[in-house]
Amino acid sequence: MGRPRKPLLDRARIAATALRLVDEQGEFSVPQIARALGVQTASVYHHVEGRAGVIELLRERVADAIDPSSLEAARWDTALESWARSYRAAFAAHPRAIPLLTASPVRAPKVIAQYERAAGLLLDAGFAPSDVIPVIAALENVVLGSALDLAAPATMWEADEADAPRLAHALAAAGPARADHAFELSLAGVMERVRAELHQHREPTDGADGDRGGDGRGGSSA
Repeated sequence: MGRPRKPLLDRARIAATALRLVDEQGEFSVPQIARALGVQTASVYHHVEGRAGVIELLRERVADAIDPSSLEAARWDTALESWARSYRAAFAAHPRAIPLLTASPVRAPKVIAQYERAAGLLLDAGFAPSDVIPVIAALENVVLGSALDLAAPATMWEADEADAPRLAHALAAAGPARADHAFELSLAGVMERVRAELHQHREPTDGADGDRGGDGRGGSSA
């Protein structure tokens, strides 16, 4: 028999299969991927460097859904907020992948390139190098926590009105948009603090407001 027209195995198929397994069961193994693809485990290892390599494929696959243009807004703070919303949507689609991805260092070049753009955005806005990673990490804490919140049960507190009437009333009033409201509240709080810190540490002679080098208040009442 001749060779099949389409290769039986490639990195894209490995990534798709691993992500499906994670979505279904919250975990994967290389032998499971091989069985699902109808190949030998050794064949998978020809395309990836073990389990860590599969995790980086997963990271790239999930991160591919983040809009790359979200970091291209004229203002640094608008760009970061847009990135955070797109980031949240991408990871909310695969919440069971989050524990796997947050437990290992980011190595995937395509994902590193996205962080490079975010770091450059902050440095160009006037942030000190020592502040860049804390700002990105603070945003990620909000984004990933909210992505997990979207996948949580609609009601995380089973409050009996007789025992906890105020909590029960608040839960009923929260409505179906609770997770979105909580995300926007958290994002607004982080961004307000980040803008304030940049404004506090800027030199008086720095660039004028209104571009990537501005203080990020954007003509607000502040």
